[in-house]
Amino acid sequence: MAIVSMTGFAEAHGSREGARWRWEAKSVNGRGLDLRLRTPPGFDGIEPVARQLAAERFKRGSIQVQLTFEAGDAARGLKVDPVALAAAVRIAQELASETGLAPARIDGLLALRGVIVQDEVLPVEAPERAMRDAAIIETLATAFDALGRARANEGHKLHAVLAAQMDDIARLTREAGELAATQPQALRDKLAAQVKEMLTGSGVSEDRLAQEAALLAVKADIREELDRLHAHVHEARALMASGEAVGRKLDFLSQEFNREANTLCSKSSDIALTRIGLALKATIDQFREQAQNVE
Repeated sequence: MAIVSMTGFAEAHGSREGARWRWEAKSVNGRGLDLRLRTPPGFDGIEPVARQLAAERFKRGSIQVQLTFEAGDAARGLKVDPVALAAAVRIAQELASETGLAPARIDGLLALRGVIVQDEVLPVEAPERAMRDAAIIETLATAFDALGRARANEGHKLHAVLAAQMDDIARLTREAGELAATQPQALRDKLAAQVKEMLTGSGVSEDRLAQEAALLAVKADIREELDRLHAHVHEARALMASGEAVGRKLDFLSQEFNREANTLCSKSSDIALTRIGLALKATIDQFREQAQNVE
């Protein structure tokens, strides 16, 4: 089962008795589950249910949800703008006085633009409001389900990236092990050359040379680091295949990967092994960056 990303976007539409609404949900990385809900005035009662719906579907992520609502014409009223009406009456009286024409009729004044305006949404009775909110919440559940599918699709792509990076880490670890196997002899040869250069003709014994080479080899031994790197690769693959919310565990594991790679580089006395260690560190850093997108 593929892992799930924390990144995604979804929307859902609904309608009831002329009213229309739209939910828009988008998700990005987050340390925990953080839901930010934006609704028009009068929809505050939806928030507790929205949080419950989110908690049932998601473990981590910063989720932003916005509701856009358009009331039907039947839910709106008309009202007279008293300031506009008073100005229209005054102008009509002035024109009638100046021209001697008949005063303007009320129907003519009311027909002027801006005198009659559409009122805000009329109050909704409790039973109707409850049915409306239930329908809006149902649409929100649909949006969350779509968001979950979007995050799963992103997770499928992310799984492929992480798996490829883990293959690279495993390959580099094997290459480091192959080079490490040749280090004791290389150290001995290097030490012999240095001693020969410094103490030509002093007759340093083979036993003493072997002892010094052994001490250096112990200090440069990276077998424990390699064993732990192999174990971490096995654990990372098991986590990615578990189908659970493993983002935090992968993040912690990437720190352990990096610690072993740092130690490997510090113990290396061979330029080729150092290059492998640096390549390991770069790949591990990329893995950690991607793992921070996992739920």
